[in-house]
Amino acid sequence: MKIAFDAKRFFSNSSGLGNYSRDLVRILAGFYPNNDYFLLNKNKTERGSEILELPNVSFIPTSKGNFSRQLQMGTDAQHINADIFHGLSGELPLKWDNAPIKKIVTIHDLIFMRFPQYYSFFDRKIHFWKFKKAAEQADLIIAISEQTKRDIIKFLKVPETKIKVIYQGCHHSFKEEKSPEFLQSVKEKFSLPERFILSVGTIEERKNLLNTVKALQGAEIPLVAVGKKTGYFQKINRFIIKNKMENQVFFPENVSMEELAAIYQLAEVFVYPSVFEGFGIPIIEALFSGTPVIAANTSSLPEAGGKDSLYIHPEDISDLKSKIIFLWNNEAERKRRAERGLLYVQQFSDEIIAKNMMEIYSALAK
Repeated sequence: MKIAFDAKRFFSNSSGLGNYSRDLVRILAGFYPNNDYFLLNKNKTERGSEILELPNVSFIPTSKGNFSRQLQMGTDAQHINADIFHGLSGELPLKWDNAPIKKIVTIHDLIFMRFPQYYSFFDRKIHFWKFKKAAEQADLIIAISEQTKRDIIKFLKVPETKIKVIYQGCHHSFKEEKSPEFLQSVKEKFSLPERFILSVGTIEERKNLLNTVKALQGAEIPLVAVGKKTGYFQKINRFIIKNKMENQVFFPENVSMEELAAIYQLAEVFVYPSVFEGFGIPIIEALFSGTPVIAANTSSLPEAGGKDSLYIHPEDISDLKSKIIFLWNNEAERKRRAERGLLYVQQFSDEIIAKNMMEIYSALAK
């Protein structure tokens, strides 16, 4: 088969949709080398360059006009006789010619519908129009969780038969045990505490990092938070300064993927009280790293974390505090939950995800 991808996020996004795009192409090309995989975008960047070195992965430049992604990318895929076009981030091109091609779109979440307060009026309208149009055009929709599937049915009015759930995995760095020397070098580079709990993700209101900081007030447990800062960071920083927690909360910056994997492995506990997620890749990263998880009991997070992670309501600071202290002070319990979590997370392995996706491609292409 010839499979074409909308590679905008593959090349432009450093996390989130970018990681999903790169990981999917990487594992498909590795486990199913007899197919040809084409990355369509205006230009390429250094991101994913090692994937482009694979013999069955090619970059196809599209025209550089303002709306080329919407008006040109689809016909570009048809001109190379692609069997399938896969929109990896909730969108499909608007223009196609008469050449046969099957269309798939991955929808990650509809948070802009559930929590409109986090988005401008204009962004909500544009997102809804794009997602609705893609859902109508697609021969099949990939949802990254059962939660997202339910939201697609509810908000986009799509029949259940048109949707398949295929979970996300994570970068292979998180599945590799780092050497003691590398772990020590990362600890020294970022001046990390001897013991700490970890938060990973964009530092924005929906991720709810402030409640984690509040839960640690007076607990003398260090927190390391890795993620891109938004305006919400100032709200957290004001709380930290007011409560004299500057020596308790750490924000390492410019952390590479390999270094982040090491930080996960160094952490005692991973904490993720996000209000809502389409899936929650950081939970998967933590479980593959052998780090026990405390997460919110909302949206798709229990799907990602499994029954041996601990859960709290995202607004229940006292419960979050008690669960952090419980795991912090109980090494045997941390180890037990980490071991069971590692077994659970194998369902998100590269091989299983690639197999599930390829079965869909093959069925559609027939």
